[in-house]
Amino acid sequence: MRKALALLVVALAVGIPSATAGHQDAPGVTATNVLIGGTVPLTGPAAAFGVVGPGAAAYFAYVNDHGGVNGRTITYKYYDDAYDPAQTVQLTRQLVQQDNVFAVFDTIGTPNALAVQPYLNQAKVPGLFAGTGASAFNNFKQYPWTMGYLPSFSAEGAIYGRQIAKTNPKAKIGVLYENSDFGDDLVAGLKKGLGGKGKIVAALGYEPTDTDVASQVSRLKGAGADTFMIFATPLFAIKSYIDMAKLGWKPQVYISSVSIEPTIMQIATASTSPATTAGSTSIAFVKDPTQAKWAKDPAVKLYRQIMAKYDPQGRPTDVYNFYGMAVAYTMVDVLKKAGRNLTRDGLLNAATHLTEAGNPFLLPGIVLRTSPTDYFPMDQAALFRYLGGHWIQQGPLVPAKS
Repeated sequence: MRKALALLVVALAVGIPSATAGHQDAPGVTATNVLIGGTVPLTGPAAAFGVVGPGAAAYFAYVNDHGGVNGRTITYKYYDDAYDPAQTVQLTRQLVQQDNVFAVFDTIGTPNALAVQPYLNQAKVPGLFAGTGASAFNNFKQYPWTMGYLPSFSAEGAIYGRQIAKTNPKAKIGVLYENSDFGDDLVAGLKKGLGGKGKIVAALGYEPTDTDVASQVSRLKGAGADTFMIFATPLFAIKSYIDMAKLGWKPQVYISSVSIEPTIMQIATASTSPATTAGSTSIAFVKDPTQAKWAKDPAVKLYRQIMAKYDPQGRPTDVYNFYGMAVAYTMVDVLKKAGRNLTRDGLLNAATHLTEAGNPFLLPGIVLRTSPTDYFPMDQAALFRYLGGHWIQQGPLVPAKS
């Protein structure tokens, strides 16, 4: 996988001159419209993430019907890359060189966002709020034009490590992780958070192109683990629960926040038993519109109205739609701050001087902050446990800094 990504970087570099030839201050910008674009996995092994695109598009449509941004409407063009970095490369080049987008928005997936990071930076095209928390996206010196949105994966891993050290300092920990920066950062953060407590008895990787993880789960059980870290995307998270159940293994489960969408957990539960998923621990930063506690929340009411009008085929119960609106809200905020005279430099400046305390889709108290030397907007999250078929918050917000 990593060798393939390196080859993609070389391929991108070859195409850079055509991307920057005839450079304008603001490609994709007219007096009445701004064009942004991105890639999402509408198909493939991470298709569960695909609705992030339609969710964001629905929010942009709502903004357009309420005056747009500084007198301009937003056109958001997104392509299906099937969670394949090679397709992400091709389609991102198409967005920049053929569609002439002003900026690339919310590339979904860590391997995918990394595959296009060098290209976007050399072409000086803002690549904002990618669906990743990889540490490579805080490399502001080498890659100042690209920024993630999720909490740092290493910080997320550290949160779990600290929780284990506090509640079960003699834990025997088995780790399943995606063989990418996503998985590596989570594992590194876990080790740091443990602070010498607990013991990682085995850590086994999988490739996004694999068909199953049954062998890895079996080996982790065989290593004597009583605590199971599922650092995986949704499809492999579901498979992990199924494999646990088949083995009769009942560890304490910690699952990466990218895979805790309620429908994913419902599938995992229906494929096994309520006892298999009960007690799983993760972090979250957006409100859950499927929970009764948010039923009267203004943002959740707005979300349902937007879905009904602008994405009637979508499922409001799919929280990835809600996440799409959260990140779209931040993109709108940055476009506003960039001003009427839009340039790519101005958009980057707005993105790297962000203080957003009013995003209504996030958990109360979360403030997004960036600076030219801090490219992780999401510095807070909360611990949650899966109880009674719902994710229940466990205490106040916790730091999620890299």
